[in-house]
Amino acid sequence: MAEKDHVQEAENQEESVEEVEQELVEEDENSDAKQEASSRDSDLEVEKEKEALIKEKEELYQRLLRVQAEYDNFRKRTQREKESDLKYKSQSIVTELLPVVDNFERALNVELKDESANSFVEGMEMVYRQLTDTLKKEGVEEIKTEGEQFDPHLHQAVMQVEDDQYDSNVIVEELQKGYKLKDRVIRPAMVKVNQ
Repeated sequence: MAEKDHVQEAENQEESVEEVEQELVEEDENSDAKQEASSRDSDLEVEKEKEALIKEKEELYQRLLRVQAEYDNFRKRTQREKESDLKYKSQSIVTELLPVVDNFERALNVELKDESANSFVEGMEMVYRQLTDTLKKEGVEEIKTEGEQFDPHLHQAVMQVEDDQYDSNVIVEELQKGYKLKDRVIRPAMVKVNQ
């Protein structure tokens, strides 16, 4: 019986060894599968990170383009404003001088009865011409009125009349001169318009 027990024990040990070997092979296969799965997961993670970085790069590139476009627009707007400021730099002084020109014209339209005042009037006319010439050099020009078609951008109608000599919507009389500085109206002409 002892021998039978030894044989039985040897067979049991042999089966145990086979089971252990089988378990080791299965563990090895599981380990390889886990490594392969882990490798695939790692590859997927790397691919996801790569895609995220590409997306982030594209977003940053688009933002850079927008910022660059905004800067270009700002630069152009600033340049236009500078040019406009230079073009119309004299507008405030011209606006202040227009009533002076009006008063000069009124004074020069007064008829003098005394011949001794003629030299004074001639001097005033010289000063007036000098003032108007200086304004013209700065780009100031009178707005044409009488006989012209009424333009609400250039003229201010303060009266309407009916006159058969003129067509409809034509300026009959100028009540106050209007002026433009280059292409900007600084004071519209006050006019009578035919209906």
